Amino acid sequence: MNVASATLVMLGALLLLLAGIGLLRFESPYARFHSAGKASPMAFLLVAIGAGIELGWAGAGLLAVAAVALVLTLPAGTHLLFRATHRTTESSHLSRDDLAPAEDRDG
Repeated sequence: MNVASATLVMLGALLLLLAGIGLLRFESPYARFHSAGKASPMAFLLVAIGAGIELGWAGAGLLAVAAVALVLTLPAGTHLLFRATHRTTESSHLSRDDLAPAEDRDG
């Protein structure tokens, strides 16, 4: 295994491990979504680039398609989970609620 590809794969795995620790340690669901939503696309890109270096041109094209698809869909999925959580849980701990209906904001 190439040193560069092994390093990238290990960095991606470390980033996913840190995101998993964040999912367990953070108390707020919003902080948990932030931990998972920010780390997952970057970790996948690091692993995909490392695997692409190791596989060569034959597998790099397929990995590039998968990387683009995941980088575009992971943040959108995280956003939808965030909105669903916001609508179903009590959000009184927020100092400002921009997603509240207008009649609730006016007070």
